[in-house]
Amino acid sequence: MSAKRGTVTSPAWRVVHFGAISAFVLFAAFPFFWMVISAFKQTLDLMNPNNNPFVFNLPPTMVQVKMLFEGTEYTKWLWNTAWVGILVVIITLLLAVPLGYGLARLSGKTGERLGIMIFLTYLVPPTILFIPLSRVISYLGLTDSLWSLVVVYPSFTVPFCAWLLMGFFKVIPPDIEEAAMIDGLSRFGAFVRVVLPVSIAGLLTTIIFSFTLVTQEFVYALTFISSSSKFTVSVGVPTFLVRGDVYFWGSMMAACFIASFPIAVLYNFFVDRFIAGFTVGAVK
Repeated sequence: MSAKRGTVTSPAWRVVHFGAISAFVLFAAFPFFWMVISAFKQTLDLMNPNNNPFVFNLPPTMVQVKMLFEGTEYTKWLWNTAWVGILVVIITLLLAVPLGYGLARLSGKTGERLGIMIFLTYLVPPTILFIPLSRVISYLGLTDSLWSLVVVYPSFTVPFCAWLLMGFFKVIPPDIEEAAMIDGLSRFGAFVRVVLPVSIAGLLTTIIFSFTLVTQEFVYALTFISSSSKFTVSVGVPTFLVRGDVYFWGSMMAACFIASFPIAVLYNFFVDRFIAGFTVGAVK
């Protein structure tokens, strides 16, 4: 059967569809292109307003990248960010998963209201909380320690992720748990062996959200950490690559690309499950 004019299978519509997708891909990939080309440009090429910013007007150079790794502690900042991120993800999963499951299984409106109350704590601006939290960190003796970030970050990853997982667990029928319990499993066994495998999309969403938040958070990391060797990427890069009114654009772009590219790749590998985790509770 030949394609009808104006339908989604017609050649004209396919061209429009492909063109729209290509335009979106170029738009989404442009920041990465800009970071890469800026990282390998010479300073004179970057600063000359008469040069074309989208091409190499002068031969590429590794000077900006060498300055990033040899002139700063960028490798150490990457390790600090990864270490804090992994610990925060583990703590968030250990607390948010049972909390979200318990709220989802509460009868009546109680679970929903508690979930909303917990979610509202996530909306409190960090600029209001960092002063009292700094007192808590000082009392615990964690000042200028990465453990201060490990303690503080779950205070806003857990509420949001628990609320997110609550909506996800609600769409899983309790009947499958009851059937597993009839077959001899305990409630915890049914949760681990039946509910969690079905909830992989929500768990991946929690992991990606928590880790991304750690990589981009600035206020708490700047407040609690003072030693340069303990900085995370979000604090170390602007602190050492912005000196007064001098911006080391090439090194900054290289730092941003190295820190953001793995997260972008991870997101694209699991984009379907990530979107499902955010939207599974939207339609019943």
